[in-house]
Amino acid sequence: QVQLVESGGGLVQAGGSLRLSCTASGTNFRLNTMGWYRQPPGAQRELVADIASGGSTNYADSVKGRFTISRDDAKKTSYLQMRSLKPEDTAVYVCNADYYAEVASAPVVGRTWGQGTQVTVSS
Repeated sequence: QVQLVESGGGLVQAGGSLRLSCTASGTNFRLNTMGWYRQPPGAQRELVADIASGGSTNYADSVKGRFTISRDDAKKTSYLQMRSLKPEDTAVYVCNADYYAEVASAPVVGRTWGQGTQVTVSS
């Protein structure tokens, strides 16, 4: 019932910045925690950062002080501002969101994922 679309990935030199966006669409839903994960080549998916509906945030140690997660509930969008990028940040970045929806007047709680966007940091 809820779909996510990411944008903002690309190729950047080490030390550069990128901002990723993740926008939700659907009907009769409310977003709870929104997050960003990444999957480097040959590695498992890992949490980068998440943000609760009240605004509290959580970051992986590897990105603290360099990445900032935020959200705009009016636009149903989360953002991941990435600064001081390193080659080891190269990965497919995927957003997710926990949501509450009403389907045929029945409550539905779920988690949905975007399709992913490639971030490549060159040295």
